[in-house]
Amino acid sequence: MTPTPDIAAREARLGLLAALGTFALWGVMPAYWHALSEVPPLQVVMHRAIWCAVLVSAWLTWKQGRGWLAAVLSRPRLAAMLGVSGCLIAFNWSLYVWAVSTGHVVEASLGYFINPLLNVVIGVLFLRERLSRAQWVAVLLAMVGVLWLTFSYGSFPWIAVSLAASFAFYGLIRKFAAVEPVTGLGVENLIVFLPAVAALWWFETHGDGGFFSLRWGVATDAMLVFGGALTAIPLIGFAFAVRRVSLTVVGLLQYMSPTIQLLIGVFVLGETFGGERAAGFGFIWAGLVVFALDGYLAARRRIVAQQA
Repeated sequence: MTPTPDIAAREARLGLLAALGTFALWGVMPAYWHALSEVPPLQVVMHRAIWCAVLVSAWLTWKQGRGWLAAVLSRPRLAAMLGVSGCLIAFNWSLYVWAVSTGHVVEASLGYFINPLLNVVIGVLFLRERLSRAQWVAVLLAMVGVLWLTFSYGSFPWIAVSLAASFAFYGLIRKFAAVEPVTGLGVENLIVFLPAVAALWWFETHGDGGFFSLRWGVATDAMLVFGGALTAIPLIGFAFAVRRVSLTVVGLLQYMSPTIQLLIGVFVLGETFGGERAAGFGFIWAGLVVFALDGYLAARRRIVAQQA
């Protein structure tokens, strides 16, 4: 049954609110992880995976019953793909939390500015997609920005590139993994659940932990548990939004997250953002403007063609 205009409009509004909330939450996460700086980054990531697995598994069991995991594991190829994607997202989380805890929020935000353009490059290399002239210009501008940052600072921005690459390849695998987003997230976290529990237990029994002994305090322990929710909730919200809002709108809104992260890094956490770094970011932002404008115009042309 086709939804009425009023219902469709309400669903679109809810989708837009979900998208705004999702990207805003992703944007403020550096402040949250920075508040956990007394906890070793690796342990933060392990807690993040454990509590996300618990929350998402409970959600899926409530919504779909107890057979959701067996349905995925009965397809070995799909389970293997989610195993690889789980390793990639765990690496991405680990590097991101480490970057935040060591004062590299600005460079981490750069990774998520680069990510959409890297997705385009991966599409060319692995999916045989063709770029428009505007997309080539956008990619070249981003490359100039990365090279500028490399030579002006004397070091390759490996944190940004590693974050962008790991998330881009994660997205590539998930593109071919025929599974709902939240179900895939649940399986990915369950794959690393037992290793994470074993590692945390080792840390606790060898004097390097602090969760069970309340060494870090009740508030910190509660934040570690809630970090799992902060991992799952935005992904659930994103899955809700993309079904109700056009991908063009979602694509434009996604730049909220790294923008907020950049502002937090500079104005809240006090990281430097001088003229040379601003110039490198400027090339990348120019590429993103070209990329976003090209996507918007292409979407408008498709709408006009459909209405003709």
